[in-house]
Amino acid sequence: QVQLEESGGGLVQAGGSLRLSCAASGSGFSVNVMGWYRQAPGKQRELVAVIDSVDVTNYADSVKGRFTISRDSAKNTVYLQMNNLKPQDTANYSCNAGVMVAVRPGFDKYIEIWGQGTLVTVSS
Repeated sequence: QVQLEESGGGLVQAGGSLRLSCAASGSGFSVNVMGWYRQAPGKQRELVAVIDSVDVTNYADSVKGRFTISRDSAKNTVYLQMNNLKPQDTANYSCNAGVMVAVRPGFDKYIEIWGQGTLVTVSS
């Protein structure tokens, strides 16, 4: 079984910074794409940033130039450095990963997993 665990959320003033971390743990798996999504109260979940296995990244327009996604493949961990935070960045941030899981010798299964989420609150 593979799990994701996020950390790093909290309360910060506008203009401040936070760094989120998300680590995948378990056995018999390899991580492909990892990303961060967020959901603000009363709104739909939206993509924030993703990074694939060769470090190609993609960002939501609203965070370009302020957020940076990176990963440490050896640790199966993805990071989201958030700078110049704005009140509209307030949301529950969830980590997502596409993972290949060894089902039996010679057969892997692709699954998508989510973390529990971490709350980011930006005060004005």
